[in-house]
Amino acid sequence: MDIGGLETVVANSAYVSARGSVDGAAAATMRDKKYRAKLSLPHIKKCEHMKTTVDSAFDSMCVRQPIGKRLFQQYLESEATHKIAGELWKDMEDYNTAQEQDRAQKGQKIVNKYYDSASKNFCSFLEEKAVTRVKEDHKNVRGDLFKESEQQLLKHLEKSALEGFKNSMYFLRYVQFKWLESQPVTEDWFMDFRVLGKGGFGEVHACQMKATGKMYANKKLNKKRLKKRKGYDGAIVEKRILAKVHSRFIVTLAYAFQTKTDLCLVMTIMNGGDLRFHMYNVDEKNPGFNETRTCFYAAQIICGLEHLHQHRIVYRDLKPENVLLDDAGNVRLSDLGLAVELPPGKDKTKGYAGTPGFMAPELLQSKEYDYTVDYFTLGVTLYEMVAAKGPFRCRGEQVENSEVTRRILNDPVSYPDTFSADLKAICEGLMEKDPEKRLGFKNNDCSILKSQPFFKDLNWGRLEAGILTPPFVPDPKMVYAKDIGDVGAFSTIKGVVIEVKDTEFYNEFASGNIPIPWQEEMIETGVFGELNVWAEKGKLPNDLDPNYVPVEAKGGACVLL
Repeated sequence: MDIGGLETVVANSAYVSARGSVDGAAAATMRDKKYRAKLSLPHIKKCEHMKTTVDSAFDSMCVRQPIGKRLFQQYLESEATHKIAGELWKDMEDYNTAQEQDRAQKGQKIVNKYYDSASKNFCSFLEEKAVTRVKEDHKNVRGDLFKESEQQLLKHLEKSALEGFKNSMYFLRYVQFKWLESQPVTEDWFMDFRVLGKGGFGEVHACQMKATGKMYANKKLNKKRLKKRKGYDGAIVEKRILAKVHSRFIVTLAYAFQTKTDLCLVMTIMNGGDLRFHMYNVDEKNPGFNETRTCFYAAQIICGLEHLHQHRIVYRDLKPENVLLDDAGNVRLSDLGLAVELPPGKDKTKGYAGTPGFMAPELLQSKEYDYTVDYFTLGVTLYEMVAAKGPFRCRGEQVENSEVTRRILNDPVSYPDTFSADLKAICEGLMEKDPEKRLGFKNNDCSILKSQPFFKDLNWGRLEAGILTPPFVPDPKMVYAKDIGDVGAFSTIKGVVIEVKDTEFYNEFASGNIPIPWQEEMIETGVFGELNVWAEKGKLPNDLDPNYVPVEAKGGACVLL
């Protein structure tokens, strides 16, 4: 074995050993004690100035932010006035993620407990129309049975419980966590492992957050290379979009910081490789996937697209190479470098972007377009997953891009005999040349697309909650990345001088912790539970008592006596 091969073996061994920490329980065993000790809540007097500045809008604080939601639900449970509403909320969430065969029973229990006016737990804040609908429809085990009721529930809680929460010790604990979340993060908090690949401006490394043990991918953008290639605008757009979207179906940005030489984007690590690799390289004699596996991946891709489009973002580069598998076999969309955010008041954009063979007709014709272009690329991807070739170009076919464009604009798609009627129907609906008739994002969601017969056996609630078992699980001992020697090295950048305006850009870029992913990490690695400790019988904990004086210990740490 040559030195390069030995280097890869050693690096892979260390990486595989460390990535056992992708599981929350395993992560705790991989922590660095010194850095874990730095994750401690301050005394409330140290951060009480944040009570008036912290993000306290109801939807953000109590619904979307994981720690905020947990603390708000703990508050509801502690107050007799709101306890029933809090229980209804949790029961609705339990119903949404339940197995199909369990939903009828769970739905009946919810109706009996909260929707029957004779019940002591009757929720009178629910509108009569919503109550009637649920009573009439609960035996049909619809996935969206409680959607209308949940909207009314949250509206009721915002009106009746938000102010009480803001005046409670649970809100003070939220402020403590927001203070901790706002603390600066540097490269010292992370340990780098092997290089996984490289992008246009630098390498991507596997890395580990020392305090929690969680594994991530660290995308490094070399500052001088970024400046020389005029990549500032693209970098800040990608970073802003990554920070804006929070979905289990899209690679998530957790941290943004800088080193002396690089800007670093720390993101979800996807150890399972990309769909293209699995389609063509795992079983070369039988390329492609069966329809069951394809259905699962397509559904998760749709959830990712729906989230992007609800945030007014057009992806523009969906293809099998950009769909990555995690350790469990779930997929996420990656590489948002070509994505564009529609500004307020504008519903369409223009511009040539994407990959030949995947781009929609209206984009190729230089017309204005919207989210519908992403559903055309979904149709192409769906077709290729099963056929193991594109609908407009065979794998390995030497053909000019102009011919591929002609086929997309003019030729009907031909389908293999192996395609089921449901698969063919959804592909035709997605690859419809007229964007107005194309399946996709309508009325701010993908409900019509999700209801297609191709997905008739899929439990969307469990899929969206991340608890539906994937049809394939990657080998945990495999490293789905090139050998280190094959990744390739970057040349040294010369003649680039970093100026004051460059430094200002770097400082703006290095914004630190991204709130929702950071909170999710604290919860799944057990840190939240370790820090969120309460006194007995509803008493105020010492760290929340404004009259309790913390004693400054040697070394600058605070000790509560």
